[in-house]
Amino acid sequence: METKVPQMEALEDVTRAADAEALDAYSRIVVEVAERLAPSVANLRIMRGTRMGRVPAGAGSAVVLTPDGFLLTSAHVVAARGAPDGRGRGGRATFPDGRELGFSVVGADPLSDLAVLRADGDALVAAVLGEAERLRVGQLVVAIGNPNGFAGSVTAGVVSALGRSLPARAGRTVRYIDNVIQTDAALNPGNSGGALVDSKARVVGINTAVAGVGLGLAVPINPATRQIIGSLMRNGRVRRAYIGIAAGPRPLPPQARARLGRAAGVEIVEVAPGSPAERAGLRPEDLVVELDGAPVESMYDIQRAMTEAAIGRAIAVRVLRGEQLLAVTLAPAELLAG
Repeated sequence: METKVPQMEALEDVTRAADAEALDAYSRIVVEVAERLAPSVANLRIMRGTRMGRVPAGAGSAVVLTPDGFLLTSAHVVAARGAPDGRGRGGRATFPDGRELGFSVVGADPLSDLAVLRADGDALVAAVLGEAERLRVGQLVVAIGNPNGFAGSVTAGVVSALGRSLPARAGRTVRYIDNVIQTDAALNPGNSGGALVDSKARVVGINTAVAGVGLGLAVPINPATRQIIGSLMRNGRVRRAYIGIAAGPRPLPPQARARLGRAAGVEIVEVAPGSPAERAGLRPEDLVVELDGAPVESMYDIQRAMTEAAIGRAIAVRVLRGEQLLAVTLAPAELLAG
C-alpha cells in the first residue's frame, strides 16, 4: 500500500481548497449575474392573425431596453412570412415578476437579426448594455432566456471565439453579421432573443443561433449594432447604402502589394446595371483597394462602410485596373431589401 508523505497530503489539501474556492467564486458570479438580469429578460409568445383569430406562431426571449417598454430580441423570432420586418405582429411578454404584457413589433432588421418591440407597460427593469469589443476568448459569459418555454433559464460558459461572421438574408439580399460571439454556454430553441451577459451583468450579445452541440452564437452589442437598435427605436427600420457590386477577396500583385503595404484587395466580379458603381465607371476585374479613405481587403470592409450616413454622399474609391491605380468617385444609393 502506498503511503503518502505529509508534504504530499498538505499539497493535496491546498489544491482541494483552491479548487473549492475557485468553484465558489465561479458560482457566486453566475448567481449574482442571474439575479441581476433575470428581471430584465421576458418570455415571448408570438401571435399571428388568421381567419380564426390570433393563433400562436412562435416563441423566444427578449431583453428590456427601457423602463417604458422597449424590448430587444432577434428578428427571426418575430419575422412573419411576407413581412420580414415583423410589422403587424405582436404577442405576449411574460416577466419573472408575474406580469404578462401585450407587445407589438416596432421594427425588425433581418440583416442584423435584431428587432425592437414595445410592451404595453412601464416600470420595467432595464438591462445595462455592455461592449462586446472588450470581450476576450475564454472570458466567462452567462446566457439567460427561455429555452423550450422554460422561463428564466440560466446557462454559463466561456467565449469560445470572436470575430465570427454569420450570413443573414432578407429576400434576395444577403449580408454578413460581423464579429458574432461564439460561446459554449448551452443554447436551445427559445433562447433566441435572450441575453448573453458578462460577469458584470452587462448585456454583450443577443443570442441568435445554435450552430451545434456546445456551440452558440450571439449578435454582439457594439457601436454598429447600437446604431441599428437606435434606428429601429426611432424609425422602425434601418437604412443602408450599397454601391452595386458582386466581389470577392483576391491577393494583390507583388508591385501593388509593395506600393500599398498590404496583401489583398477585393476583385469586382459583377457590376449591377444602373448601380452607383456602374455610373462611376467601375468594371469587372477591377481590384478595389480603398474606400472612403480606408483600406479594403475583404467584402466586410466595404459592407462596414455602407451605413445610412453614406447614402448619397460622394465617396472616393481607389481601384487597381491592370497595373494602373485609379481614383473614382461614387455616391452610394439606399439598399432596399427584397
